[in-house]
Amino acid sequence: MSTPLPASQRKIRMGMVGGGRGAFIGGVHRIAANMDGQIELVCGAFSSDPQRSRDSGADFFLPPSRCYGSFEEMMIAEAALPLGERMDFVSIVTPNHLHFPAAKCALEHGFPVLSDKPATFNLAEAKELGKIVARCGLPYGLTHNYTGYPIIKEAREIVRSGRLGKIRKVVVEYPQGWLATRLEESGQKQAAWRTDPTKSGAAGCIGDIGTHAENLAEYVSGLKIRELAADLTSFVEGRALDDDGNVLLRFDNGAKGILHASQISVGEENNLSLRVYGELGGIEWHQKEPNTLLVKSIDRPIEVWRTGMGYLGAKAAANTRTPAGHPEGYLEAFANIYRHFANHLRAVIDGTTPDPASLDYPKIEDGIRGMAFIEAVVESSRHNARWMRLVE
Repeated sequence: MSTPLPASQRKIRMGMVGGGRGAFIGGVHRIAANMDGQIELVCGAFSSDPQRSRDSGADFFLPPSRCYGSFEEMMIAEAALPLGERMDFVSIVTPNHLHFPAAKCALEHGFPVLSDKPATFNLAEAKELGKIVARCGLPYGLTHNYTGYPIIKEAREIVRSGRLGKIRKVVVEYPQGWLATRLEESGQKQAAWRTDPTKSGAAGCIGDIGTHAENLAEYVSGLKIRELAADLTSFVEGRALDDDGNVLLRFDNGAKGILHASQISVGEENNLSLRVYGELGGIEWHQKEPNTLLVKSIDRPIEVWRTGMGYLGAKAAANTRTPAGHPEGYLEAFANIYRHFANHLRAVIDGTTPDPASLDYPKIEDGIRGMAFIEAVVESSRHNARWMRLVE
């Protein structure tokens, strides 16, 4: 039997749980994983229906023997394959209630995990997953993809540099309008599971997009949310989970913040935006114009900073693929998470020291904070927006 190639001399092999025919996010993950030519899809349990899983695998030109009927079957079979053939990691793109069991099964069979967010169904599962990750010593990543934008890397470095001074206020918004009607009753798969508390968890809108807003605010500001007061609403009659949320935030340095997430804001697409204000200046970013960062100062005009320009720092440059003026969008930001994870995994497989840049992706700690955020928001809203401490 030939000696397997070092990971530094080959593509990283990916298995996928979920993401079969009719799934939205699975396709996004596959595009992102493939964008840099560093990762290849080699197997999957693409559906809980074995035939649908095989049919989905055929769509990706995978051999039937590598298309499994369940994630448990996949982990066992892949672990039994020679090192030179088995998958190197698992991408989890299922509804929320399956994130924890799939990740646990993968890690306990020796496979690192890159999961869609939120990390788990509830905080208890997230804490347990944190213990499993620590015990197994394997990489675990979470696709909070908005942190992958090049100009967001620059925004974070601006805050770190002290240019804004001590941060005083953080405002993050994520309005959508796609659930302004009872779409879940139309047979639309995404709407059905995202509004179902048995699959989505304790929160709807806040769990789906509010966690993205929370993660982005903490990533760029470098601060941690300490306390919050939340008001959740289910505006669409008969809907079991929230479709709108408004949250006041208190950060660990004394800064204050506002987080607004909504899926009933008619006419809105994915209008994520972030503003951070310090003693000396501020920054402003809108996902619908992702290559632009507004940089504000007390005593000078607003500056417009653009992705791909030579005045940006090394971290932004390292996450930029195209010359200035060519949009670096949602898929490219997603791909940056996959690229960093793959490069980190290469070092782990080969027993070498990872490049610090490869560690710049959301990890289990971010996942636990996200679940703690959801739990605190839901509990606060249940008690008429009582202030709640974020407890991990």
